[in-house]
Amino acid sequence: MATTVTPVPAPPRSEESPPATRRTLQFSAGTAGRVLILAIATFLTLGPVIWTFWTSITPKPPGGGEAEVGLSAYRDVFNQVDYALLFWNTVLVTGLVAAGQMFTAALAGYVFARMDFRGKTLLFGVVLATMMVPMQVTIVPVFMIIRGMGLSDTLLALIIPALPTAFGTFLMRQYFMSLPPELAEAAEIDGASPFRTFFSVYAPLALPGLAIVGILAFNYHWNEFFRPLILTISEENFTLPLGLVSLQGNLGTGSVATVLAGVVLSMIPALAVFIVGQRTLREGLTAGTNK
Repeated sequence: MATTVTPVPAPPRSEESPPATRRTLQFSAGTAGRVLILAIATFLTLGPVIWTFWTSITPKPPGGGEAEVGLSAYRDVFNQVDYALLFWNTVLVTGLVAAGQMFTAALAGYVFARMDFRGKTLLFGVVLATMMVPMQVTIVPVFMIIRGMGLSDTLLALIIPALPTAFGTFLMRQYFMSLPPELAEAAEIDGASPFRTFFSVYAPLALPGLAIVGILAFNYHWNEFFRPLILTISEENFTLPLGLVSLQGNLGTGSVATVLAGVVLSMIPALAVFIVGQRTLREGLTAGTNK
């Protein structure tokens, strides 16, 4: 017996776009918007840096005329200031401050994270409160203390007050608190003292956090201007940001390229440290976010 198959009528064609097409259009529009925002942010961030570098290598002749690409502005910087001395002073101060902050932040952060003592919460609150006090408020007391110690107009005047860091202490405390407490319990069972546990167990695990403290301290103090301006007087104790101020006399002659060449030379070391340490910095900042 033959079976009759009734054809099913096709659904009416809609004039609207299929959902997949709409999602594609929305995705494309969203991607284009994000790319545009990132392009604008990149231009605003890198634009001044690119302009600074290009202007430093295209100085205009003193008598006017067309600018030519060259390194004459950089030669003028080395002729007008003792760049080697300024560079050495900055490396010495910045390196010792970064190393000192890593050491003090690690110890203080470990104490606040893993040790119990009376008044710990109050003391930690006081440490955090110091982050709210501007440097301009404390610079006069710091200057008086440094002068009383006989260290005024020395590089130690820039190093010693910068060794403790409230932000580094807070950062390392949070980092140590994210590490398993069972490690300290196992070390205590084995007879290790708290500081033995710190140096042998927790400090190696906290290297990403210490790298963050060191990189941020290096970049901040490399470009620091205010404290060297107040605490140093002699030119042999100047750091790069302070010593390069003498190049501003070129602005009166129209030689902007010389001033900007000094700025580029001062940016290179800090930029190199950031590029080398950016992976460690990124890993340290995101540590503990993925479970």
